[in-house]
Amino acid sequence: MILDASLGDAIIDGLTAVFLVVGALMSLAAAIGLLRFPDLMSRMHAATKPQVLGLFLLLAAVGLQMRSWVVWPVLIVAWIFQLLTVPVSAHMVGRAGYRTKHRHPELLSLDDLDEVVAHAAEQGTEGTDEADAGARVDRERTYP
Repeated sequence: MILDASLGDAIIDGLTAVFLVVGALMSLAAAIGLLRFPDLMSRMHAATKPQVLGLFLLLAAVGLQMRSWVVWPVLIVAWIFQLLTVPVSAHMVGRAGYRTKHRHPELLSLDDLDEVVAHAAEQGTEGTDEADAGARVDRERTYP
């Protein structure tokens, strides 16, 4: 009986160690990608993809090491919150970067938004009601 308990503890400790190392490496990869990638879009990708998986592995390691089911709902809520907010923040950063021309079009293989933005610019100059005028002023505003 004692042998079984120590074997279970050893397996949990081994899984915890693997999760901690792999999660830390994923977070390190995200940090290196933020520093090394050439443009906003690729940096945004590096900040989101490995970071969410790295956080999941680190939270799983904490949950395993605590050896209590009480902590798992809190860890799951923390991970779900991160999983829901990271894509939204990446979208907003990408949108702001696209609007302020902080992108390298030569690095893009295909720019799907180019035609949409050109079409919206044409539509914005033709509209005369107040909503179109407000939208046109917002598009023409320059951001630092």
